[in-house]
Amino acid sequence: MGLFKTNPFGHILFLKRWLIRIAGALTHRRYRGFNELQIEGSEILRDLPDTNVLFVSNHQTYFADVVSMFHVFNASLSGRDDSIKNIGYLWNPKLNLYYVAAGETMRSGLLPRILAYAGAITVSRTWREKGKEIDRQVNFQDTENIGIALEDGWVITFPQGTTKPWKPIRKGTAHIIKQYKPIVVPIVIDGFRRSFDKKGLRIKKRNILQTFEIKEPLVIDYENDSVEKIVEQLEYAIEQHPSFLKVIPIEELEKEEELNKKRQWEY
Repeated sequence: MGLFKTNPFGHILFLKRWLIRIAGALTHRRYRGFNELQIEGSEILRDLPDTNVLFVSNHQTYFADVVSMFHVFNASLSGRDDSIKNIGYLWNPKLNLYYVAAGETMRSGLLPRILAYAGAITVSRTWREKGKEIDRQVNFQDTENIGIALEDGWVITFPQGTTKPWKPIRKGTAHIIKQYKPIVVPIVIDGFRRSFDKKGLRIKKRNILQTFEIKEPLVIDYENDSVEKIVEQLEYAIEQHPSFLKVIPIEELEKEEELNKKRQWEY
């Protein structure tokens, strides 16, 4: 690989490789040390093609979620079964791995700007900016960039567009699925909201069990399934459909609400 070879977005792969290595080494103990990451389904990743795969997941922190995915994906592709033991998998990371993130989040400081180089596809949120509700037209360049990333490799997206649980799936994700017809792989995570702060940069509590479940690819009729049907399918797949609220004990909901109030006070 040439020293200055770039990906479709102009990022130098040599620099991206070293950024992933360094960031991975610095964050490894957050998932295997201070806390323990329990993984299920890593074998599913090894059966996927190298391009046009879209991962959809619930969202709990700004950065810790996606960093864990870089760890799990690379560990799984290097042959580890449901484990990120031994960080040697970081030496040869998957470089055509991208994640969708809000532009305002990735421009919020030096560290987010550095992390963006690891593979962020920044988009302009149409419903919220700087903590305020807005109504903005979809930027079609954002959609095209996601399509470019899918053509080049794997893309991670959080279709709720927020770290708050039980928020509706944004229809834009369903439109992207119908347009680019990727293999769609659901991921369900838990424990990150309890172990990290909202940004996912500071460890808030140790000895928390973090779970990371990779599910089988969804069966989607790209031509005939409606946007609404795909949205509902995604809600069930990442366990954010309103029906899941009925099986959560009221004590857990009250505890989560208390945590949300505490975070609001802290930030």
